[in-house]
Amino acid sequence: MANSNPLVDAALNRFEGLYPETIELSLGRIETVLAALGRPQDKLPSVIHVAGTNGKGSTCAYLRAMAEADGLKAHVFTSPHLVRFNERIRLAGKLVDDDRLIAWLDRTYEALDGQEITSFEATTAAALLAFSEVSADLLILEVGLGGRFDATNIIASPGVSIITPVDFDHKQFLGTDLAIIAGEKAGIIKPGRPAVSAIQKRVCGDVIAKVAADQKAPLRVLSIEDIERVPEAVALPGTHQRYNAALAGLALRTLDHPRVSDQAIWQGAMSADWPARMQRLKPGPMSTFGTVQEVWLDGGHNPHAAHAIAELLRQMKGRTVMVCAMMAAKDHESFFWAFEPLVDEVHTVPNSRGHAGADPQVLADAARTFIPNATAHQTLEKAMQAAAQSEPDRILICGSLYLAGDVLELNGEIPK
Repeated sequence: MANSNPLVDAALNRFEGLYPETIELSLGRIETVLAALGRPQDKLPSVIHVAGTNGKGSTCAYLRAMAEADGLKAHVFTSPHLVRFNERIRLAGKLVDDDRLIAWLDRTYEALDGQEITSFEATTAAALLAFSEVSADLLILEVGLGGRFDATNIIASPGVSIITPVDFDHKQFLGTDLAIIAGEKAGIIKPGRPAVSAIQKRVCGDVIAKVAADQKAPLRVLSIEDIERVPEAVALPGTHQRYNAALAGLALRTLDHPRVSDQAIWQGAMSADWPARMQRLKPGPMSTFGTVQEVWLDGGHNPHAAHAIAELLRQMKGRTVMVCAMMAAKDHESFFWAFEPLVDEVHTVPNSRGHAGADPQVLADAARTFIPNATAHQTLEKAMQAAAQSEPDRILICGSLYLAGDVLELNGEIPK
């Protein structure tokens, strides 16, 4: 990435040499390194822990905006990043700077002393170290994968746990049984600590309710009344985003400390910012192809996210052409099914370098199951040029957060 600091890259790349040969979902590795770092997880402000399949990042964005609207300082940990790794660690409202990030990564690497660890586990440890040493009122902590054995689940007593909508994703790790997936997500619910849940499919809701009951954790499920307590027109586009804002508001009203006012919850719902979620690109190199007036970007990459994007397209007049890249392991056909008949032309491209992207031809073949006019390209620029040739009203770039990061960088819209 052009905006990446080589010194940050070098500090991060050292963890690759410690990667375990076999990845076992476990908390043992991060427990060991955190013990060597002095248990920073015990020195944090009140934690809001966020798990789920879709809407985690947006919910975190609303939580932060709502807290800041009340004058609170919030740490935030999210993943993956779009352009720079620094986006994952927000300290009291600002992205971590390179010098301090490198220092915390260095200390984490030294504490490891050659121990096997994944990059996500190591960088989570470094983030917790950072959060423990910078004053703030609140830590918003997003799960990376699953929940029960995710590195972030080292938090013993969160202020509140949030379960966003649960659906299929990361099938190679979490499997294809929704009840099992829901159980993994609900693994962040801790004994006696409050939890809130989005409106779920019945099988998922039943599992979450049972886990909460077993843990004697008070559980509140999002209701119509909760949704009506945020504006109809929230900051991020789409009905699903109003639900995400309402879930964030419910969590903050459930949190004992710090308290956030209803007025701040309302204001934060209207001011949150979260890149690559149905984001209309500003004028720039990625939004000036042919006569196309609108280029939209969304990092959604699974069927549930595709249906949310499709719902927004139904509200837009005119014709949409798609440019898409996806990871090889994703459910490609189900993703494209959501867009029939809203999109009549698809152009597939390789995913961002360094990631296990689907071959564009394989992706185009999957798209043709529901959208017959699908063409594979070897570069994003060629795909955008081809998409513009049919003079659609808009181009939608979607299917991968990694692709979204490339697009934002190329268009000069670096997340801040």
